[in-house]
Amino acid sequence: MPEQAVAVAGGIIGGILLFVLFGITAYLLWKKFCCLFSYEKLINPVKTTNANAIFQDQANSEIQRESTSLVSTFKPEESIDAVVLSRSRSVPFVIPPTLHGRDWIHLTNEEQVQEDSDPFMTPQSGPRSSFHSLAGAYVVGTVNPELYKPPEDKSETDFPDGTIGRLWFSIEYEQESERLLVSLIKVRKLQPPADSCSPFVKIYLLPDERSYLQSKTKRKTLNPQFDENFVFQVSSKMLLQRTLKFLVYHVDKQKKHHLLGQVIFPLKNEALTEDKKIVIWRDLEKENLEPPSEHGDIQFSLSYNDYLGRLTVVVLRARGLKLQEESPAAGVYVKVSLMNHNKFIKSKKTAALLGTPNPVYNETFSFKTDQTELDTASLSLSVLQTNKGEKTLLLGRVVVGPFMYTRGRELEHWNEMISKPKELVKRWHALCHST
Repeated sequence: MPEQAVAVAGGIIGGILLFVLFGITAYLLWKKFCCLFSYEKLINPVKTTNANAIFQDQANSEIQRESTSLVSTFKPEESIDAVVLSRSRSVPFVIPPTLHGRDWIHLTNEEQVQEDSDPFMTPQSGPRSSFHSLAGAYVVGTVNPELYKPPEDKSETDFPDGTIGRLWFSIEYEQESERLLVSLIKVRKLQPPADSCSPFVKIYLLPDERSYLQSKTKRKTLNPQFDENFVFQVSSKMLLQRTLKFLVYHVDKQKKHHLLGQVIFPLKNEALTEDKKIVIWRDLEKENLEPPSEHGDIQFSLSYNDYLGRLTVVVLRARGLKLQEESPAAGVYVKVSLMNHNKFIKSKKTAALLGTPNPVYNETFSFKTDQTELDTASLSLSVLQTNKGEKTLLLGRVVVGPFMYTRGRELEHWNEMISKPKELVKRWHALCHST
């Protein structure tokens, strides 16, 4: 009996404990369930509508402004029956601290964009992208037409002061037939001696000055359009030693020819090894109408860069040289020497050109010279002729420099170079044998 009583009492106690444990578990589950589904009662009744109605209701801007983040996440094509809860002003809504003080404006295409209080930060009107972040709207896809304009050809508009005209031409060399094709295109801004102008052009391939090709005459125009083609036969070995010369003339009523200007173009400056056409323009230059001096003349440019301390010499051409008659194929070159207090500093040479008393060089040389040395420095340009197996022959020489060494045109050239820093000053000088 006692054992049975103990068993019954144990069963009762165990049942009570099990019941209490079950009750505690149920209570905890109920409390958790109540927390998940707790809500705050709305003062105004809840308004329900589908997504399409919200997008179409433009009048209810206040509701859309407050429910931007919710409406923007809906896609009508996914669920037509989607229900969206809209709130009145009484519903608590927490705005992130970073967005405090911001206003919101309504945009089309179901988008919202932040309107900054700073007028300079307001997005400009125009095409908008399909993406807008809360930080602001970014205009993308606009085209700046200035970026797509073709580069302006300033050769037709920018003419230097005192211009006497500008000439356009093209050159092409055919390797197989060894022919130089020259196309005379046009001339602009001619300055004729009279009111009317009837221009034409003569084309030489130097050093041959006995033969030339001539264009047609254009009547009564200062801007003739020629578009004529000419052919010179020249081997590829001699091509880079040749020079094109264009002489532009005006024909008056008495059929007299008046030279308006010229263009000298050495072919060694261009890469003519491939079969391709190169279009070039050059300003016309006045021809030196003075007769050549006894030993010939040389033309060169001087420039001094005071910032870099650099003296630049451009040897352009020579004319009327007295070559040795027994050596017509001899090479002629120019030696440029820098002197200081009659002490030799440095010298440089041009390429030697064969068989012409009027060589064209267009070669540039630079010398390092301090500005304080310009009063004691000088340049000596010597024109020399070389013969195979024989000594070098001096054809002529000219020295330019300060008052210590020179006078006349040579001194004027030097002083003009100093007065116009970084500008090329070009002049002709007569050659002589004396120092």
